[in-house]
Amino acid sequence: MTAFEVINPATEEVLQVVDLLDEAAVDDAVEKAKVAQREWARQAPADRAAALRSFAAVVDAHVDELAALEVANSGHPISSAEWEAGHVRDVLNFYAAAPERLSGKQIPVAGGLDVTFNEPLGVIGIITPWNFPMTIAAWGFAPALAAGNAVVLKPAEWTPLTTLRLKELAVEAGLPADLFQVLPGKGSVVGERFVTHPDVRKVVFTGSTAVGKQVMAKAAAHVKRVTLELGGKSANIVFDDCDLERAAATAPYGVFDNAGQDCCARSRILVQRNVYDRFMELFEPAVKGVVVGDPRAKDTEMGPLVSKPHWEKVKSYVPDDAPVAFRGSAPTGAGYWFPPTVLTPSRTDRAVREEIFGPVVTVLPFEDEADAIALANDTPYGLSGSIWTDNLSRALRVSRAIESGNLSVNSHSSVRYHTPFGGFKQSGLGRELGPDAPLSFTETKNVFIAVQEA
Repeated sequence: MTAFEVINPATEEVLQVVDLLDEAAVDDAVEKAKVAQREWARQAPADRAAALRSFAAVVDAHVDELAALEVANSGHPISSAEWEAGHVRDVLNFYAAAPERLSGKQIPVAGGLDVTFNEPLGVIGIITPWNFPMTIAAWGFAPALAAGNAVVLKPAEWTPLTTLRLKELAVEAGLPADLFQVLPGKGSVVGERFVTHPDVRKVVFTGSTAVGKQVMAKAAAHVKRVTLELGGKSANIVFDDCDLERAAATAPYGVFDNAGQDCCARSRILVQRNVYDRFMELFEPAVKGVVVGDPRAKDTEMGPLVSKPHWEKVKSYVPDDAPVAFRGSAPTGAGYWFPPTVLTPSRTDRAVREEIFGPVVTVLPFEDEADAIALANDTPYGLSGSIWTDNLSRALRVSRAIESGNLSVNSHSSVRYHTPFGGFKQSGLGRELGPDAPLSFTETKNVFIAVQEA
């Protein structure tokens, strides 16, 4: 077992020292989870639903505490962190309805009765990222528990604190201690063991596409199910027939939310050429108006990057000779601060092609609808995106043509817990959230019962 210092990214102060677990600890946790899962699955659906509602109520009572912890650990602005903690509560309440609704089917057949059952998989391994620690954790553990499974969860090394606290709140709410376990550790140790352990029946991974490919390849050796939510390089497409003032005013919040550390960030803004100059005139004051600063302050809209290594990665995309159109402001001194930055590179530039995962956006002109679609799709990713137009037919045509799992017209919305979320192409595999999410943590069992003729 080794220790890891958790750092406040706004002050660079050590918040806490967390012990990182080894492979033996994972094996022990999985063995305990197997026992807890069998007992959990035997409970009446109404009892499991009540337990999840109790968990949601305890989270609700600790929203302020969870938000403050996320501000300190992740640098999220307090207004965002409060929403995130409330989102965990809402996701638990939403999936608390699932245990009593996993009803299976009765299928008409000759000679008897045919029914299906949605059986839980068993133990689910969830590997979460550092950008939205508690919300993305809830997307996995809430539907998995609702479907009758046990969960072992590995948070990112940089941001484990809210997830560790959620584990404590689950026990406080009355869930069995071994049913939902949080196991801090390195991906190469704890995450790797989730993938190779024969009794972890499914792995849910959110993170980079490169690591997601490794998870998928290693899971294949065990025919292990996976859900992968990976990278993105989403387009914000601005047509000349839209409300240009609104499109420019909202564009910063489509990419700079969470300091751009969002796989749904609209990090490529595509603007029809005949309104490009006017859009840039409107966009500049909007970017410079983004309030970057102390994440504890209510008016702060963007906090720091999560760590020094990540700051250095983001900085590599903005060298001294980068085509910077304009920048916003950011604090100086301690903390991993990076100003909102707008680039106007060529279509083949590295900043256009690769996921930066920071507050850096590229703006590119396009000629017409066909050019916009081709440019938006010219990426291995396909997670999210926005389309700005007042033409309903165009909105539908372009929405169907864009290779992306989640699109918004005249807005930048990506995630609602009651609708499915996931990507096309190398942005992932499977879907999270929405009413069908618990089914992805079950096996369908078909039973035929012969009926004797009278």
